[in-house]
Amino acid sequence: QVQLVDSGGGSVQAGGSLRLSCAASGLPYSGTCMAWFRQVPGKERERVASIYGSGVWTLYQGRFTISRDNAKNTVYLQMDSLKPEDTAMYYCAARRYYCAPDRSGYDYWGQGTQVTVSS
Repeated sequence: QVQLVDSGGGSVQAGGSLRLSCAASGLPYSGTCMAWFRQVPGKERERVASIYGSGVWTLYQGRFTISRDNAKNTVYLQMDSLKPEDTAMYYCAARRYYCAPDRSGYDYWGQGTQVTVSS
């Protein structure tokens, strides 16, 4: 079965960094988009980064970086210069096959990991 396990969230001061990890199982290395979304209560879930093959997309280029380690079947989200408005529940997601901006286009989801950025 397909399983996505995301982790790495926590509390950090503004300007700090966090590295989220998503361990995937049951998915092919190729032909799958891996993405990170975040959601704040009362707001829609939004995509912050995605990767498909060698193609990457990031909401905040230079501040958020998505990467993948195929040997470990793990995708990462490196978040630097964090701001209080980055506070949200972050979710790993997977889509067959190319990336899409909307959460409805993704087939699998992790359980979410909370990121809290304080002033």
